[in-house]
Amino acid sequence: MSFSNLGLSDKVLAAVAATGYTTPTPIQEQAIPHVLARRDVLGIAQTGTGKTAAFVLPMLTLLEKGRARARMPRTLILEPTRELAAQVKEQFDKYGAGQKLNVALLIGGVSFGDQDSKLMRGVDVLIATPGRLLDHTERGGLLLTGVELLVIDEADRMLDMGFIPDIERICKLVPFTRQTLFFTATMPPEISRITEAFLHNPARIEVSKPATTAVTVTQLQVPAGREAHDKREILRRLLRDAKDLNNAIIFCNRKREVAVLHKSLQKHGFSVGALHGDMDQSARTAALDQFRKGEIPLLVASDVAARGLDIPAVSHVFNFDVPHHPDDYVHRIGRTGRAGRTGTAISIVTSLDSKSMTAIEKLIGQPIPRAEGDYTVHSEASDEDGAPRRSRSREGSRDGARGGRKPRREREPRHGEREARHGEREPRQDQEPRQERAAKPEREPRHGRNSSPQATPSHVPSIGRAEPRRPQREVDHEPADHSHLPAFLLRPVRARA
Repeated sequence: MSFSNLGLSDKVLAAVAATGYTTPTPIQEQAIPHVLARRDVLGIAQTGTGKTAAFVLPMLTLLEKGRARARMPRTLILEPTRELAAQVKEQFDKYGAGQKLNVALLIGGVSFGDQDSKLMRGVDVLIATPGRLLDHTERGGLLLTGVELLVIDEADRMLDMGFIPDIERICKLVPFTRQTLFFTATMPPEISRITEAFLHNPARIEVSKPATTAVTVTQLQVPAGREAHDKREILRRLLRDAKDLNNAIIFCNRKREVAVLHKSLQKHGFSVGALHGDMDQSARTAALDQFRKGEIPLLVASDVAARGLDIPAVSHVFNFDVPHHPDDYVHRIGRTGRAGRTGTAISIVTSLDSKSMTAIEKLIGQPIPRAEGDYTVHSEASDEDGAPRRSRSREGSRDGARGGRKPRREREPRHGEREARHGEREPRQDQEPRQERAAKPEREPRHGRNSSPQATPSHVPSIGRAEPRRPQREVDHEPADHSHLPAFLLRPVRARA
């Protein structure tokens, strides 16, 4: 079957022919007629099967009639990430080049002012991430009451990223009579609940079983130690030994690990880029464009690059970290072997990943064999700095190499630590033992205010003092001469009755 048999308009058919496509994929062949018939569609297909064109092409045909109004988009497409949203916009720009349609992109990392100006001119197709879309609606700059068609793409990824509450809010803002297209690669129970709530008698299109992997992808696993430098050493060996490696995406579970691995590979001479959610939008777009153009053959990324990105010629995928959720494994390795091409997916597995690997093999319904070759990292292997692992940590602290300080166990206890250890305090050198102090006679009582001047200590002048602050002590020198003092200062002080 060709595209001309699906009911698309002449303008859309001409745009498809200009791109060189002649035969629709199974998901496109089954979904496009239902979309043109204004039916709700539930599409289930693995990544790389052409789901984006399955709703872009019929939407272009439906939008040829009508006109957009200010701040009231005609159609709305929700995507989980900025990269997917930008990719869908590229599809509209490619297939809708001959049509005068206004397409707006609402994603984070872009100023609200530029986006507001586009909404004011009227939008036929609004492509947005849920968070930024709700920001515009709460500001009052966007009305969703004119939406005729709603597309929820990569719904299972929306679930993983916690966007389901936002999706429910958005569905309450659009008209009840809208047409809804729902596309997903897997069908967890929560996604099934949402489809029952938001879709009305949908046409279910399932071109492959949920959570299945492409048969053109060779899957392998390599055992590794628990230490991160062991895994980095194994990854470098795999990259150097890989056959027919044109480019590769290396997935990590955490953003911090993406940054560390990116720096490590650069240090060892690899041309590599990084992509994760904490990067600003310009840096993310630049890294992705460089990878697509072949300027950098390696891309270290988090799961932000695991869903829906259309990079057709990726030859290898490496799971530096085994994903915690089995569904993420399906999406990661779906970046290779796209559109009938062959690909290779290799996972570096530690003993802590045994449960995750068991869940993945259960989900995909097949075991993942071990790669051929010995990639064992010996105990004397060097890390990124070229030094043995033990010499910098254990031995360095044992012989006092760091800062020249003694280990804590060899340091002499400071004053005050011994009494905490033994429960008693040793007397200082300038203090007398407690027993000797107790044997001393009690001091004489303090003199009252009516005491005579002779009660004043001889070594302290009694200028203006009514009484001494300390008891009188015996001195071994003669009394001081106070003849220079005025007489009124030497008068005795009489106490009041």
